[in-house]
Amino acid sequence: MEGIFAKKIALSRRKKRVHKKVQGTPERPRLSVSRSLNSIQVQLVDDVAHRTILGVSSLHPEIRGKLKAGGNITAAKAVGELLAKKAKEAGIEKVVFDRGGHIYHGRVKALAEKAREGGLKF
Repeated sequence: MEGIFAKKIALSRRKKRVHKKVQGTPERPRLSVSRSLNSIQVQLVDDVAHRTILGVSSLHPEIRGKLKAGGNITAAKAVGELLAKKAKEAGIEKVVFDRGGHIYHGRVKALAEKAREGGLKF
């Protein structure tokens, strides 16, 4: 196992390890973060009903026109703000944070901090 294949397997293992400890409920959904080089996506997931309550991405029309690139810290902050706004509109205030196997650093941290500033509690 070398190169990109080994990295994907390691990420998958970390993601499973984190997901075992973090479960979303209808009252407190799981805030799941997924990132790539070109974009960052977040979802609020109800693991009991196996459904996505809300999803926001840096490719979302409200964000995409304002950004030069969708995969940087600026984009992550914009996604965090929009997520908090939409969650408030949906009546969601408390969530559990699932970093998706990524380190709580950089884009993931920027998104989480903006979501907290917007009123989400986790």
